Amino acid sequence: MKFTTEYLWFNTSEKMEFINITSDVNNVLKKSGIKEGMILVSAMHITAGVYVNDAESGLIQDIKDWLQKSAPDGPDYRHHRTGEVNGDAHLKNLLIGHQVIVPVTNGELDLGPWQQIYYAEFDGKRRKRLIIKVMGE
Repeated sequence: MKFTTEYLWFNTSEKMEFINITSDVNNVLKKSGIKEGMILVSAMHITAGVYVNDAESGLIQDIKDWLQKSAPDGPDYRHHRTGEVNGDAHLKNLLIGHQVIVPVTNGELDLGPWQQIYYAEFDGKRRKRLIIKVMGE
């Protein structure tokens, strides 16, 4: 079994952004040379996430709206008593999740017809990273 690990770095200009990273993940897969296996894609910060869904702008706005309703910016979260002001970002991470596993079949990402891989930033404007770990043969 072979393993390949790469990191992607982000420094978003907005507090909340969604970045399609499907081509980045595919590039790491191609470099790895594996034909069968899986890829773990994981945000390495507790105020960001990774998800798989459609790359449609209306849906992305719906996701943003849902996250804002579920964990709005600004309320006096208990977490803010620590000196941080990103309590909402921690909760948004729990809603989206911080990682996905994508199957690899015949050397290709085995995604459904509309599926794309996204990095979701909830507390941006600072440097963060994610790990892509390819495992297989």
